[in-house]
Amino acid sequence: MSCIEGGFSWNEMDVCSPLKPDSKLKHRPLTPLRVVRGVICLVVFLSTAFMILVCFAPIIAVILRLLSIHCSRKATSLLFGIWLALWPFLFEKINGTKVVFTGDTVPPKERTLLIANHKTEVDWMYLWDLALRKGSLGHIKYVLKSSLMKLPVFGWGFHVLEFIPLKRKWEVDEPVMRKLLSSFADPADPLWLAIFPEGTDYNEEKCKKSQIFAAETGLPVLSHVLLPRTKGFCACLEALRSSLDAVYDLTIAYKNQCPSFMDNAFGVDPSEVHIHVRRIPIEDIPESIADAASWLTDTFQLKDNLLSDFNTQGHFPSEGGGGGGEEELSTLKCLVNFMLVVALTVVLIYLTIFSTVWFKIYIGLSCAYLATATYFEIQPMPILDFVKATCVCNRPRSE
Repeated sequence: MSCIEGGFSWNEMDVCSPLKPDSKLKHRPLTPLRVVRGVICLVVFLSTAFMILVCFAPIIAVILRLLSIHCSRKATSLLFGIWLALWPFLFEKINGTKVVFTGDTVPPKERTLLIANHKTEVDWMYLWDLALRKGSLGHIKYVLKSSLMKLPVFGWGFHVLEFIPLKRKWEVDEPVMRKLLSSFADPADPLWLAIFPEGTDYNEEKCKKSQIFAAETGLPVLSHVLLPRTKGFCACLEALRSSLDAVYDLTIAYKNQCPSFMDNAFGVDPSEVHIHVRRIPIEDIPESIADAASWLTDTFQLKDNLLSDFNTQGHFPSEGGGGGGEEELSTLKCLVNFMLVVALTVVLIYLTIFSTVWFKIYIGLSCAYLATATYFEIQPMPILDFVKATCVCNRPRSE
């Protein structure tokens, strides 16, 4: 998943190679057992997502939203937070991936803007491991490239969860982004808004282009991250500053290799995910656009140094005196949540197949609505707000 924007930097040395593997942590072989297990996991995750979406989205994302956006978001966060918890369960309990947190220990349930480096296509999924521990899993939203909205089933989920799709052309994206950001400004709505300011996942070719751009423009030369683009970050701050508690600066690194989505599904990589957390109170972020942009560039220069140290030492330093360590996920709670989601899905499938024709019609109409609403980016407006807007538009102008 790629988010807001990307940037460029230059260095003559070829320092863009992936992190060195730890000889004690080998890449797991793709055995037949892992293939079968991975296929089962994908089938379970896709079927549960589909049934929960088509059965509940019309209720919570349409009917409830027509009454209250706040209540709709609260119900959506609760329902989909339960489903999203399947992924940390897969990563940490089934695959046995070790997730290591260092740096600042952040308080639970804050309204925050998250910025992270983008090493691979699945960085965004590991933010769920932190969000789950902080009771904010259902509140997380992403700025992502619009092509991801076309994914079957998952694209519907991205729409219902109100992710912000961008086409990577600022003149096109700016009005869309500002409109959607304004809808998140209510401090009563919990929010974790995640952006990846590099705009694309990291590789050597992109790194070299990034380095050339930085050399030509006098910007910092970075080796392990791309130079961030700043417009989207500044737009988020401008729209949400008054309702945010903090910015979380997350630096992500992997052992042994940067994983792909299929690596995650089959459990062959990563062996470890390291996430270094810096919590910056919102009042410490500069208010002017120029200063905020410089702050973001400085932040990515710090990320570059952290990743260089990780490459050498195999771990991040601990900052802030808090240690940043997070508790292990409860295996029992993960299992109970998993069984709850699977049981609910089985019931919904049974009703779809064996219930009355009206339920089948409901499912069909739900699929049609989700496909249409996602394609045309339709979000219902509360009836009361619509009436007020209509009355304002029809009110005669006073002379």
